[in-house]
Amino acid sequence: MTQGTVTIALPRRAAMLSVLQRYGVYLAILLILLFNLVATPHFFELDNFRTQFVQVVPVLIVALGMALVIGTEGIDLSVGGVMAMSAAVVPLYIGYGFLPAVLVAVVAGTLIGVVNGAMVAFIGVQPIVATLSLMVAGRGLALLIANEQLVSVTDPGILALGRDSLVGAVPYSVIVAIVLVLVIALVVNRTTFGKQLVAIGGNRRAAALSGLPVKRILLLVYILCAALASIAGIIGTARLGASVPSTLGNLIELAAITAVVVGGTPLTGGQVKIAGTVAGALLLQFISATLIKHNVPDAYSQIFQAAIILIAVYIQRGRAVTR
Repeated sequence: MTQGTVTIALPRRAAMLSVLQRYGVYLAILLILLFNLVATPHFFELDNFRTQFVQVVPVLIVALGMALVIGTEGIDLSVGGVMAMSAAVVPLYIGYGFLPAVLVAVVAGTLIGVVNGAMVAFIGVQPIVATLSLMVAGRGLALLIANEQLVSVTDPGILALGRDSLVGAVPYSVIVAIVLVLVIALVVNRTTFGKQLVAIGGNRRAAALSGLPVKRILLLVYILCAALASIAGIIGTARLGASVPSTLGNLIELAAITAVVVGGTPLTGGQVKIAGTVAGALLLQFISATLIKHNVPDAYSQIFQAAIILIAVYIQRGRAVTR
């Protein structure tokens, strides 16, 4: 009887964990929306949702890059420093026009990704060590470039990116995020690069033995992650109307990792869930907004994020054990 009970219980547990991993983030979003429908006045107003979508954009864009890195069984803790770098560079080149300033800022941030990727792929440094060093060095260099000062940004093109200029009823920053989501989803699901990325995350040694360009793929993944973080830094600067490298992107790596893991991409690599990552970022934003509207201190939002990570990792681990 006991053996039969265990035999029946294990498949049930595995099925439940599988459902939670695949659909748990969507269920959590539904629950938080239902709670706000009942308990939070004006939450479902169009202006509120527009505000939430604008605020989630930087985290979502960074999370897209983080999903690629985690898909290779890596991690990138330097994304906040990359955002600070791009924010510090924008004011220096804004006099040359909107597009040159944006391109230079993206290139400057991407250089951090080049260093990250080179250390991980060619030197063999552990991703957490390599990116931790660049997290500190990147922000320090950004502060040196900005001379540790807040610099106002008055260019109308930059300000339009983060503020009031709209296409129909959709802010420019949201449109940028949607385009990036579609592009990254296409790259992951429809290109050879995406298939190689997933294969490397599943078993790096087997991928190398089968002739895949492991080092090149790893380098490109960290470059892409940094490029996306640079774009997020530019949008963050546009929203603030100022370059603030001392604080821009602080702890965003926590939010990005949470969004990716909650969205179903395992920390062990081998999978990249773009739709889940989008849902994870939205879940974090809705939780934060709910806490704010109920006058709960912002510090609790970080505690919630940590708890969500633990729950998501437990679900992933539990599913692996029952296989």
